[in-house]
Amino acid sequence: MYPQSSQKKYWKFSNEQQLATMRARHNQDFIAKHQAKWDSSGKADFFLTVDEERQLLQHYCVNMKEFCKRFEPVMPKSVIGSAFHYFKRFYLYNSPMDYHPKEILATCVYLACKVEEFNVSIGQFIGNIKGDRSKAMDIILANELLLMQQLNYYLTIHNPFRPIEGFLIDIKTRCSLVNPDRLRTGIDEFIEKTYLTDICLLYAPSQIALAAVLHAASKEQENLDHYVTESLFQNSKEKLPVLIEAVRKIRSMVKAIDIPPKDVIRQVEKKLEACRNQETNMDRL
Repeated sequence: MYPQSSQKKYWKFSNEQQLATMRARHNQDFIAKHQAKWDSSGKADFFLTVDEERQLLQHYCVNMKEFCKRFEPVMPKSVIGSAFHYFKRFYLYNSPMDYHPKEILATCVYLACKVEEFNVSIGQFIGNIKGDRSKAMDIILANELLLMQQLNYYLTIHNPFRPIEGFLIDIKTRCSLVNPDRLRTGIDEFIEKTYLTDICLLYAPSQIALAAVLHAASKEQENLDHYVTESLFQNSKEKLPVLIEAVRKIRSMVKAIDIPPKDVIRQVEKKLEACRNQETNMDRL
Protein backbone atom coordinates (compact mmCIF):
# COMPACT_ATOMS: atom_id res chain seq x y z
CA MET A 1 0.00 0.00 0.00
CA TYR A 2 2.68 2.51 1.00
CA PRO A 3 4.70 2.21 -2.25
CA GLN A 4 1.65 3.42 -4.23
CA SER A 5 0.50 5.97 -1.67
CA SER A 6 0.24 9.76 -1.91
CA GLN A 7 2.45 9.82 1.18
CA LYS A 8 5.37 8.29 -0.71
CA LYS A 9 4.68 10.20 -3.91
CA TYR A 10 4.15 13.68 -2.49
CA TRP A 11 5.28 13.75 1.14
CA LYS A 12 8.52 11.75 1.26
CA PHE A 13 11.58 13.90 0.75
CA SER A 14 15.16 13.13 -0.20
CA ASN A 15 17.12 14.51 2.75
CA GLU A 16 17.15 16.95 5.64
CA GLN A 17 18.71 19.67 3.50
CA GLN A 18 15.72 19.63 1.17
CA LEU A 19 13.41 20.21 4.14
CA ALA A 20 15.65 22.96 5.50
CA THR A 21 15.64 24.71 2.12
CA MET A 22 11.84 24.60 1.91
CA ARG A 23 11.44 26.04 5.41
CA ALA A 24 13.99 28.77 4.78
CA ARG A 25 12.21 29.76 1.56
CA HIS A 26 8.86 30.21 3.31
CA ASN A 27 10.50 32.14 6.14
CA GLN A 28 12.03 34.53 3.60
CA ASP A 29 8.79 34.73 1.61
CA PHE A 30 6.94 35.87 4.73
CA ILE A 31 9.57 38.50 5.54
CA ALA A 32 9.61 39.81 1.95
CA LYS A 33 5.82 40.07 1.94
CA HIS A 34 5.44 41.82 5.29
CA GLN A 35 8.66 43.75 5.78
CA ALA A 36 7.28 47.04 4.47
CA LYS A 37 4.61 47.09 7.20
CA TRP A 38 7.25 47.14 9.93
CA ASP A 39 10.11 49.03 8.30
CA SER A 40 9.60 51.86 10.77
CA SER A 41 10.63 49.52 13.61
CA GLY A 42 14.23 49.79 12.47
CA LYS A 43 15.09 46.37 13.89
CA ALA A 44 17.08 44.01 11.72
CA ASP A 45 16.02 41.06 13.88
CA PHE A 46 12.32 41.94 14.04
CA PHE A 47 11.16 38.75 12.30
CA LEU A 48 11.75 35.18 13.44
CA THR A 49 14.84 33.55 12.02
CA VAL A 50 14.68 30.07 10.50
CA ASP A 51 16.29 28.66 13.64
CA GLU A 52 13.80 30.44 15.89
CA GLU A 53 10.96 28.97 13.86
CA ARG A 54 12.55 25.53 14.25
CA GLN A 55 12.80 25.96 18.03
CA LEU A 56 9.22 27.17 18.27
CA LEU A 57 7.86 24.25 16.24
CA GLN A 58 9.92 21.79 18.29
CA HIS A 59 8.40 23.27 21.47
CA TYR A 60 4.89 22.80 20.11
CA CYS A 61 5.66 19.25 19.01
CA VAL A 62 6.46 18.52 22.66
CA ASN A 63 3.19 20.19 23.67
CA MET A 64 1.24 18.15 21.12
CA LYS A 65 2.81 14.91 22.32
CA GLU A 66 1.80 15.70 25.91
CA PHE A 67 -1.70 16.77 24.87
CA CYS A 68 -2.25 13.50 23.02
CA LYS A 69 -0.89 11.41 25.92
CA ARG A 70 -3.27 12.92 28.47
CA PHE A 71 -6.27 13.02 26.13
CA GLU A 72 -9.48 11.35 27.38
CA PRO A 73 -10.64 8.93 26.14
CA VAL A 74 -7.26 7.33 25.42
CA MET A 75 -6.12 8.31 21.95
CA PRO A 76 -5.05 5.52 19.55
CA LYS A 77 -1.43 5.58 18.38
CA SER A 78 -2.54 5.97 14.77
CA VAL A 79 -4.27 9.26 15.59
CA ILE A 80 -1.15 10.64 17.25
CA GLY A 81 1.06 9.55 14.38
CA SER A 82 -1.24 11.09 11.77
CA ALA A 83 -1.53 14.35 13.70
CA PHE A 84 2.24 14.75 13.69
CA HIS A 85 2.39 14.02 9.97
CA TYR A 86 -0.14 16.81 9.36
CA PHE A 87 1.72 19.25 11.62
CA LYS A 88 5.08 18.57 9.96
CA ARG A 89 3.59 18.82 6.48
CA PHE A 90 1.77 22.08 7.19
CA TYR A 91 4.93 23.88 8.31
CA LEU A 92 6.91 22.77 5.29
CA TYR A 93 4.81 25.24 3.30
CA ASN A 94 3.86 27.83 5.93
CA SER A 95 5.70 29.99 8.39
CA PRO A 96 4.72 30.04 12.09
CA MET A 97 4.59 33.81 11.64
CA ASP A 98 1.60 33.29 9.37
CA TYR A 99 -0.19 30.63 11.44
CA HIS A 100 0.51 30.21 15.14
CA PRO A 101 1.51 26.61 15.99
CA LYS A 102 -0.75 26.45 19.06
CA GLU A 103 -3.77 26.85 16.74
CA ILE A 104 -2.60 24.49 14.00
CA LEU A 105 -1.60 21.91 16.62
CA ALA A 106 -5.14 21.46 17.90
CA THR A 107 -6.56 21.42 14.37
CA CYS A 108 -4.10 18.69 13.30
CA VAL A 109 -5.10 16.47 16.22
CA TYR A 110 -8.81 17.06 15.62
CA LEU A 111 -8.52 16.27 11.90
CA ALA A 112 -6.50 13.13 12.69
CA CYS A 113 -9.26 11.96 15.04
CA LYS A 114 -11.76 12.22 12.18
CA VAL A 115 -9.57 10.64 9.50
CA GLU A 116 -8.54 7.73 11.77
CA GLU A 117 -12.19 7.27 12.83
CA PHE A 118 -11.55 7.96 16.51
CA ASN A 119 -15.08 9.05 17.23
CA VAL A 120 -14.99 12.03 19.55
CA SER A 121 -17.30 14.99 19.12
CA ILE A 122 -15.93 18.52 18.95
CA GLY A 123 -17.41 19.00 22.43
CA GLN A 124 -15.49 16.01 23.80
CA PHE A 125 -12.37 17.18 22.02
CA ILE A 126 -12.30 20.70 23.41
CA GLY A 127 -13.07 19.26 26.85
CA ASN A 128 -9.41 18.27 26.84
CA ILE A 129 -8.24 21.81 26.15
CA LYS A 130 -7.33 24.25 28.91
CA GLY A 131 -8.55 27.83 28.75
CA ASP A 132 -11.35 29.32 26.66
CA ARG A 133 -12.96 26.24 25.12
CA SER A 134 -15.51 28.14 23.07
CA LYS A 135 -12.72 30.12 21.43
CA ALA A 136 -10.74 26.91 20.92
CA MET A 137 -13.70 25.39 19.08
CA ASP A 138 -13.98 28.43 16.80
CA ILE A 139 -10.25 28.29 16.01
CA ILE A 140 -10.25 24.56 15.23
CA LEU A 141 -13.30 24.72 12.99
CA ALA A 142 -12.01 27.84 11.24
CA ASN A 143 -8.64 26.22 10.51
CA GLU A 144 -9.85 22.75 9.52
CA LEU A 145 -10.47 23.53 5.84
CA LEU A 146 -7.24 25.55 5.65
CA LEU A 147 -5.30 22.57 7.00
CA MET A 148 -6.85 20.16 4.52
CA GLN A 149 -6.10 22.56 1.67
CA GLN A 150 -2.47 22.89 2.72
CA LEU A 151 -2.20 19.10 2.84
CA ASN A 152 -3.63 19.00 -0.71
CA TYR A 153 -6.35 16.75 0.75
CA TYR A 154 -3.87 13.86 1.05
CA LEU A 155 -5.07 12.77 4.47
CA THR A 156 -4.40 9.03 4.53
CA ILE A 157 -1.30 8.33 6.62
CA HIS A 158 0.75 5.15 6.68
CA ASN A 159 2.15 4.95 10.20
CA PRO A 160 4.79 2.42 11.35
CA PHE A 161 2.48 0.58 13.74
CA ARG A 162 1.30 -2.07 11.29
CA PRO A 163 4.86 -2.94 10.18
CA ILE A 164 5.87 -3.13 13.86
CA GLU A 165 3.21 -5.77 14.50
CA GLY A 166 4.37 -7.64 11.40
CA PHE A 167 7.97 -7.65 12.61
CA LEU A 168 6.99 -8.89 16.08
CA ILE A 169 4.93 -11.75 14.60
CA ASP A 170 7.80 -12.64 12.27
CA ILE A 171 10.32 -12.56 15.12
CA LYS A 172 8.14 -14.94 17.12
CA THR A 173 8.00 -17.27 14.11
CA ARG A 174 11.56 -17.16 12.77
CA CYS A 175 13.76 -15.94 15.59
CA SER A 176 14.93 -17.47 18.86
CA LEU A 177 14.33 -14.27 20.83
CA VAL A 178 12.50 -15.06 24.06
CA ASN A 179 9.22 -13.18 24.54
CA PRO A 180 9.43 -10.55 21.78
CA ASP A 181 6.52 -8.67 23.38
CA ARG A 182 8.93 -7.33 25.99
CA LEU A 183 10.24 -5.06 23.23
CA ARG A 184 6.98 -3.12 23.07
CA THR A 185 7.84 -0.54 25.73
CA GLY A 186 11.11 0.33 24.05
CA ILE A 187 9.42 0.44 20.64
CA ASP A 188 6.71 2.82 21.87
CA GLU A 189 9.28 5.11 23.50
CA PHE A 190 11.31 5.21 20.30
CA ILE A 191 8.30 5.99 18.09
CA GLU A 192 7.27 8.81 20.44
CA LYS A 193 10.72 10.33 20.04
CA THR A 194 10.47 10.23 16.26
CA TYR A 195 7.61 12.73 16.52
CA LEU A 196 10.18 15.34 17.57
CA THR A 197 12.15 14.81 14.34
CA ASP A 198 11.53 14.93 10.58
CA ILE A 199 11.82 11.15 10.30
CA CYS A 200 8.23 10.71 9.07
CA LEU A 201 9.02 12.98 6.08
CA LEU A 202 12.19 11.12 5.12
CA TYR A 203 11.72 7.39 5.68
CA ALA A 204 9.21 4.66 4.91
CA PRO A 205 7.02 3.34 7.75
CA SER A 206 8.69 -0.09 7.50
CA GLN A 207 12.15 1.46 7.94
CA ILE A 208 10.98 3.43 10.97
CA ALA A 209 9.37 0.29 12.38
CA LEU A 210 12.53 -1.79 11.97
CA ALA A 211 14.65 0.95 13.56
CA ALA A 212 12.28 0.97 16.54
CA VAL A 213 12.39 -2.82 16.90
CA LEU A 214 16.20 -2.94 16.69
CA HIS A 215 16.53 -0.08 19.16
CA ALA A 216 14.21 -1.80 21.63
CA ALA A 217 16.12 -5.07 21.25
CA SER A 218 19.40 -3.26 21.92
CA LYS A 219 17.94 -1.81 25.13
CA GLU A 220 17.14 -5.37 26.20
CA GLN A 221 20.73 -6.45 25.42
CA GLU A 222 19.47 -8.51 22.50
CA ASN A 223 20.98 -8.63 19.00
CA LEU A 224 18.72 -9.12 15.99
CA ASP A 225 21.38 -8.67 13.32
CA HIS A 226 21.26 -12.35 12.35
CA TYR A 227 17.45 -12.19 12.06
CA VAL A 228 17.68 -9.18 9.75
CA THR A 229 20.41 -10.54 7.49
CA GLU A 230 19.53 -14.24 7.41
CA SER A 231 15.75 -14.26 7.82
CA LEU A 232 14.29 -10.90 6.90
CA PHE A 233 16.52 -10.25 3.88
CA GLN A 234 17.66 -13.76 3.10
CA ASN A 235 16.55 -13.54 -0.53
CA SER A 236 17.22 -9.85 -1.18
CA LYS A 237 20.57 -9.06 0.39
CA GLU A 238 21.26 -6.41 -2.25
CA LYS A 239 18.76 -4.21 -0.38
CA LEU A 240 20.57 -4.55 2.93
CA PRO A 241 23.05 -1.63 2.59
CA VAL A 242 20.24 0.88 1.94
CA LEU A 243 18.18 -0.48 4.83
CA ILE A 244 21.11 -0.51 7.26
CA GLU A 245 21.96 3.10 6.41
CA ALA A 246 18.31 4.16 6.84
CA VAL A 247 18.05 2.47 10.23
CA ARG A 248 21.37 3.98 11.32
CA LYS A 249 20.25 7.47 10.31
CA ILE A 250 16.84 7.13 11.96
CA ARG A 251 18.42 6.07 15.25
CA SER A 252 20.96 8.87 14.95
CA MET A 253 18.23 11.48 14.41
CA VAL A 254 16.35 10.27 17.48
CA LYS A 255 19.52 10.40 19.56
CA ALA A 256 20.21 13.98 18.41
CA ILE A 257 16.83 15.42 19.50
CA ASP A 258 17.24 18.91 20.92
CA ILE A 259 14.52 20.40 23.14
CA PRO A 260 14.85 24.21 23.36
CA PRO A 261 14.94 25.69 26.91
CA LYS A 262 11.76 27.37 28.16
CA ASP A 263 13.45 30.76 28.58
CA VAL A 264 14.47 30.67 24.90
CA ILE A 265 10.90 29.82 23.88
CA ARG A 266 9.53 32.68 25.97
CA GLN A 267 11.71 35.11 24.02
CA VAL A 268 10.70 33.61 20.68
CA GLU A 269 7.00 33.74 21.64
CA LYS A 270 7.39 37.39 22.61
CA LYS A 271 9.05 38.13 19.29
CA LEU A 272 6.34 36.22 17.42
CA GLU A 273 3.57 38.28 18.99
CA ALA A 274 5.12 41.40 17.50
CA CYS A 275 5.83 40.11 13.99
CA ARG A 276 3.06 37.60 13.27
CA ASN A 277 0.55 38.16 10.49
CA GLN A 278 -2.34 40.00 12.14
CA GLU A 279 -4.69 39.02 9.31
CA THR A 280 -4.51 35.39 10.45
CA ASN A 281 -4.28 36.16 14.17
CA MET A 282 -7.32 34.37 15.65
CA ASP A 283 -6.77 36.20 18.97
CA ARG A 284 -7.90 39.40 17.30
CA LEU A 285 -11.21 38.00 16.03
